[in-house]
Amino acid sequence: MRSSRILSLGRHLPSRVVTNDELGELLDTTDAWIRKRTGIRERRWVVPEDGGPADLAAPACREALDRAGLTPSDVDLVLFATLTPDRTFPGSGCLLLPLIGCEGTPALDIRNQCTGFLYALSVADQFVRTGAADHVLVVGSEVHSTGLDLSDAGRHVAVLFGDGAAAAVVGPGTPSRRIHGTVLHADGTHADVLTTTHPGSRHHPRLTAAHLEAGLHFPRMDGRRVFRMACEKVPDVVHELLQLEGACLDDVDLLVPHQANQRINAMVGERLGLSPDKVFHDIATLGNTTAASIPLALYDAEAQGLLTPGSRILLTAFGAGLTWGASLLTW
Repeated sequence: MRSSRILSLGRHLPSRVVTNDELGELLDTTDAWIRKRTGIRERRWVVPEDGGPADLAAPACREALDRAGLTPSDVDLVLFATLTPDRTFPGSGCLLLPLIGCEGTPALDIRNQCTGFLYALSVADQFVRTGAADHVLVVGSEVHSTGLDLSDAGRHVAVLFGDGAAAAVVGPGTPSRRIHGTVLHADGTHADVLTTTHPGSRHHPRLTAAHLEAGLHFPRMDGRRVFRMACEKVPDVVHELLQLEGACLDDVDLLVPHQANQRINAMVGERLGLSPDKVFHDIATLGNTTAASIPLALYDAEAQGLLTPGSRILLTAFGAGLTWGASLLTW
């Protein structure tokens, strides 16, 4: 069986920069409060002409394909990871296809929220390993800003999230440059820790004026439980993955975690015994972009010269579901 690897990356960010001070004019919060608790100082939010996640993803995909020396006709499968789909249906992957010239190409939306990119990367890895596909376009794209509660009641969530998109082309690897493996987990017994419940098909009707008045269409999070569980589950899954792959933490050159909270990532690095310079952060300027955060972080890490051929990279994520996972690759 052959291997797979990430051949190239692309990204696209909205031009609007929203600082903590700007949020402080809307909410009962301050730059100092947000920085201390999250590490975020600014994030990108869309303006109306930016469109939705599929629109943000299109230029990221075009850049990734161009950097891989490929054309849209070379894409065998599109995997679109998002928490914030353009519509209830059809999927954002289908909406993306005509924007990048991939009409007729199969497209699959993956709804595993903050862990979505790792789930998508695992699927792409299997398609390429088995020969079912030669080139898979893996997308993470989010537009959170249009669905946040910009009142004091929602401030603890609203300050976290940003918009943006990134894409990776996954293709055949080599013995020295490949995705080694991925371990994924989910536990729905904790679904209410981080969720948006309305509109939803289990509710009759799906959305009412009373639901809107109660703010049930906004995301809700038990931040303390998320923090505690992330700091427990992520180190556990890293050790599980490394044992499965016959590797150890000394082999890891860089940890690129989902950018949910800089304190979480620092704590995970500390519990794994990694030096701070081996844990990558870009949350300060992008905020939490859920499914887009890992490919955006990889893009930034590569631009900073931290991803060189042969580097051993560890990817981790934890999010709603609850879902969590880790991937090990040699760049």
